Amino acid sequence: MNLRVENLSFSYRPGAPVLQELNLEIAPGKVTGLFGPNGSGKSTLLRCLTGALRPQSGACWCGDRRVDTLAPRAVAQRIAVVPQDTPRGVSLTAREMVALGRFAWGDEDADILASSLTRVGARELAERTFDELSGGERQRVVIARALAQATPVLLLDEPATHLDIAHQLELYRLARALAGEGRTVVMVCHDLLLAPLFVDQAVLLHAGHIHASGSPATLFNREHLITVFGVDAVVAHSAQGVQAHLNAPA
Repeated sequence: MNLRVENLSFSYRPGAPVLQELNLEIAPGKVTGLFGPNGSGKSTLLRCLTGALRPQSGACWCGDRRVDTLAPRAVAQRIAVVPQDTPRGVSLTAREMVALGRFAWGDEDADILASSLTRVGARELAERTFDELSGGERQRVVIARALAQATPVLLLDEPATHLDIAHQLELYRLARALAGEGRTVVMVCHDLLLAPLFVDQAVLLHAGHIHASGSPATLFNREHLITVFGVDAVVAHSAQGVQAHLNAPA
């Protein structure tokens, strides 16, 4: 199921646009990475894609339906979200947290819950209380909850934030595997080194606009990194790995 953004503009208050006339096609079977500095509109765009935010103009489409015309349950059957942070103070077990992902379908399919936990390497956490888990363990459980939702679209907002490098690699490989199964996968990323190795399409957001998009192999050049991040650097991605060069400040 593809996602489409048409002439999308959004602001939280008048005169302060966060997104301005965005147009973007996000295809199924691929991993799309949204990159950009803090405040560039990445998370806001994700929230517009789910209908959590209503744009002042333009629209987001999921398949052949405008997202803002769908009931919340219908959205939840199409789009699963892994948020940046999940509040602590939750007395549910990890398994019960994952079971929340089945709410839109009205069941708690035991096989789906087990396979979702297994896929993120968290099956041994099933009976532990969510609040007692480490940040990385909680994040894996939240990702399992999104998998249990069994949607054709998966949106991940900085999903690797609390993960060590081994689990980051597992997450990125999982994103690739899910795309290989035909899902539409979108990740908001700050990581310019590892994440692009697993991304098919990279989108650079800057000041509410799409500054550039394309293959990670060519996108993170010196010109784009200076303009978007204010950093004099080059990051080159290829099948052989990643090379990064940061020029020393004058």
